[in-house]
Amino acid sequence: MSTRFNAKLGIVLAILMFATGAMAQAFPTKPVKIVVGYPPGGSGDFLTRLLADEMSKNLGVQVVTENRPGAGASIASDAVAKSAADGYTLLNSTNHAINKALYKKLPYDPDKDFAAVSRAATGPMIICVNNDLPVKNLKELIAYAKANPGKLFAAASGNGSSPHLASVQFEAVAGVKFTTVQFKGGGPAAQSLIAGDTQVMFATAPTVLGFIRGGRMRALAVTTRLASPSVPGIPGAEEAGLPGFDANYSFGLYVPAGTPAAAIARLHEAAVKALAKPEVRDKLAIQGMDATPSVSPEAFGAEMRAEAPMWERVVRDSGARVE
Repeated sequence: MSTRFNAKLGIVLAILMFATGAMAQAFPTKPVKIVVGYPPGGSGDFLTRLLADEMSKNLGVQVVTENRPGAGASIASDAVAKSAADGYTLLNSTNHAINKALYKKLPYDPDKDFAAVSRAATGPMIICVNNDLPVKNLKELIAYAKANPGKLFAAASGNGSSPHLASVQFEAVAGVKFTTVQFKGGGPAAQSLIAGDTQVMFATAPTVLGFIRGGRMRALAVTTRLASPSVPGIPGAEEAGLPGFDANYSFGLYVPAGTPAAAIARLHEAAVKALAKPEVRDKLAIQGMDATPSVSPEAFGAEMRAEAPMWERVVRDSGARVE
């Protein structure tokens, strides 16, 4: 009886192993979609399109980008959370702990509705001003803001976005107050700064580096304490005159919870191969970002959980809240 049972168990396990292996080899068999919660023109969009192009080469199927902007990327997150858990829909997003702390109520569960695939890229943000604003450096911006409380309009790329949180952190550390204007992404926010409708912007590097190099806006500092090799020529916050201020951002790939492990492993492999390419790293560096792939989906998930308390504290201390 025991021998027969063990034989049957061995057959079942062999079938399962074969099925898992077959799925790993077969997946994907149709186009894959990466959803990003910001419109074209920002860092999230740039990174998503770069990943989509490179991952399609590794996966052997078309990988397309879908922009679902609004509500601090929670619209995109909700769409992916409610998608089929089959590996064909991914989300490119910051840590879900940010929206969990920022929004009183979300239509999805940030803790339970997603499975981690890999971190993708990390970078500093840049503090920019409109060319007509009479400040040439960070100390002058702080002095001007203190002399004109609430009169400087700050362009933000969405509630809960990394630039928005960096801006609020800056206000707290510098002791100033901006009037924040929310846009549906970094691209529209940058256009408002260039037009002069807003005067200050905290932006991810890919969103504004082209405008800075073209002389259409002025960069005062990066948001990290020290200058960043990925954004040369722009001082760190401490050097520029604001010690105690340090903020960065990162993006990572997620799939709906319940997605088969074999599909997640295949997507992780494709993302890591893409981010390992020198030409991809060069493109990211030009845009002020570093490729930072995770060693495994499990490691990325652990990193996000470990970072969650920090992001919850940042949101709480910043006073940012969306009802």
